[in-house]
Amino acid sequence: MSGLSGVLDLAMDRLVVPGYSKWGFRLRRRAWPADDPEPGALRGGLVVVTGGGSGLGKAAALGLARLGAAVVLAVRDEAKGRAARAEIVAAVPDAVVFVRLCDVSSLASVRRFASELLAEFERIDVLVHNAGVMPVRRTTSVDGHELTFATHVLGPLLLTELLRSLLAASPDARVVLVSSGGMYTQRLRAGDPEYRDGEYRGATAYARTKRMQVALVPVLAQRYADDGIGVHGMHPGWADTPGVAGALPGFHRLTRPLLRSAEEGADTVVWLAATGPAPRAGRFWHDRRERPTHYLPTAGERHADVVAFWSYCTDAAGLRP
Repeated sequence: MSGLSGVLDLAMDRLVVPGYSKWGFRLRRRAWPADDPEPGALRGGLVVVTGGGSGLGKAAALGLARLGAAVVLAVRDEAKGRAARAEIVAAVPDAVVFVRLCDVSSLASVRRFASELLAEFERIDVLVHNAGVMPVRRTTSVDGHELTFATHVLGPLLLTELLRSLLAASPDARVVLVSSGGMYTQRLRAGDPEYRDGEYRGATAYARTKRMQVALVPVLAQRYADDGIGVHGMHPGWADTPGVAGALPGFHRLTRPLLRSAEEGADTVVWLAATGPAPRAGRFWHDRRERPTHYLPTAGERHADVVAFWSYCTDAAGLRP
């Protein structure tokens, strides 16, 4: 965007409500140049979407299937996964969709899932980390980690590392972490990643771990650069999904007229996965445009905090630093 379009886009982004709503998406959509991914852009490719049984994950999987990709839906609930697969195949009759069980909050489940994919496939072209949770009270995973941290940070880190060889086998591998605009309200809590201090609030835990994801995107982009794997972060704006309705009923009720469809929220996931040439790795995106990770230039993460946080995560997930 340039000129007035760029100014308007920036204003909508900073004012939040105009930029995150369905009206922001639809206005931007009209202003975009013809930069939709080419039809069949992912034909012959394989995409893995965590949390693919509903909401943004299902919408992203549908959009990627429409571009020709075979899709693996990684789900905790097999029935939901089968229902999502049926919807996708009904919309794209020639789609190839696999349903596989994976609880991203469980490191053992992530390892089992990765082992299955390593045995079954020769390469993965796109890995979308979308699975999300927002517990009402502080809950721990089977491994003893705070649940949002386990689901949004540790599971994705481990899964990406375990699938590294399959991603490296792709000529243009991309990893997309689905964050949230709520992360702008939080700083990186390197000293308390498991939310042990203070009164626990589910929405705060969610936003904190989404901030953690964004802080790690450049770290992961650098880690996998030599393998030709691009790592990207994005946020979908305010989308009307079962997760939002269930976890934030008051917010959902108040903002429902403004909410995007799941397909609109997932648009940038599909774009990041399939547009050519590949977007710059290590960046944060919303509505197909790179966005700042902080609204105030002085509010960025301190290098020492990122290093400490990365060290904690690699130790907790059992990764080589």
